[in-house]
Amino acid sequence: MPSLADRLPLAVPLIQAPMAGVSTPALAAAVCEAGALGSIALGATDAGGGRAMIAQLRARTARPFNVNLFVHAAPVTDAAREAAWLAWLAPLFARYGVAPPAALHAPYVRFDDDPAMLALLIETAPAVASFHFGLPSAAAVAALKARGVLLLATATSVTEGEAAVAAGIDVVVAQGIEAGGHRGLFDPAAPDDALGTLALTRLLVRRLPVPVVAAGGIMDGAGIAAALALGAAAAQLGTAFVACPESAAGDAYRAALAGPGAAHTVMTSLVSGRPARSLPTRFTALADAPMPPAYPIAYAAGKALHAAASATGEPGYGAQWAGQGAPLARAMPAAALVRMLAAELASCSLA
Repeated sequence: MPSLADRLPLAVPLIQAPMAGVSTPALAAAVCEAGALGSIALGATDAGGGRAMIAQLRARTARPFNVNLFVHAAPVTDAAREAAWLAWLAPLFARYGVAPPAALHAPYVRFDDDPAMLALLIETAPAVASFHFGLPSAAAVAALKARGVLLLATATSVTEGEAAVAAGIDVVVAQGIEAGGHRGLFDPAAPDDALGTLALTRLLVRRLPVPVVAAGGIMDGAGIAAALALGAAAAQLGTAFVACPESAAGDAYRAALAGPGAAHTVMTSLVSGRPARSLPTRFTALADAPMPPAYPIAYAAGKALHAAASATGEPGYGAQWAGQGAPLARAMPAAALVRMLAAELASCSLA
């Protein structure tokens, strides 16, 4: 099996998860400078925004970094379903003094429908590109590989992992059910075996001819050591970095992460239309919901409701993603956190 270290020499076998809306060039750069792999998420922006983020990151570090893209299925518009969703949310919008949107539109374009984003990646050739919700086209894979870009993709099952390898992906990220944020399911309508990080990582290590990165619920050096013991080439941590001052998390998000709700994360599709693990919020507590519109069309309603509520001082409808290890979060600068994780890992290795 090819070694991840051969392509991506890291002082610490650690990837900071991309986390759209939370990761920043400053966060990614601090992680890279500390010897791990920092990441930025371009899935919720366009090529212009992506160019600016890459430039900001490269101004802060010359080390390799990861850019993440969304490759979800093209959303299918369903006028009746979307109208029912807006009608269900209407009383909440009224509570905050605004009307719901007249119609819903996907707030961003998926990677395979964004040739400008592919052109940007081919031009800028980041060391690593990762994909969530599915796999890019064969043409995109070939073009990026021709530029020397290392390709990662999320898998929540052995079937998805095998599909990633068949598509030419270099490294598979095993996302356990413990992970915060959106499940990387290729098809959210299909049954989800909800495999934990431990089982999924081991299954993929045994079945795939490429390196595997463990993700989900890992918050400290002991967790990284456990992932490596399972055969993972590295661990990916997201929630662990939310509390860092370099992240874009708002005050309410940070307070919730440090509060009692961190021990009670929930899986919800209400915010975006796709299953995602969240801290408990006003949004996740809503009951008797109809089926939300397709992702990311439903996200347009969620973002509008969050904006309306936030304008009155109510932050409880925002996306506050977090994994099951959330109570282990530590608020400190990202570089200090990477150093602490490395020391903890070294301590475990010596034990």
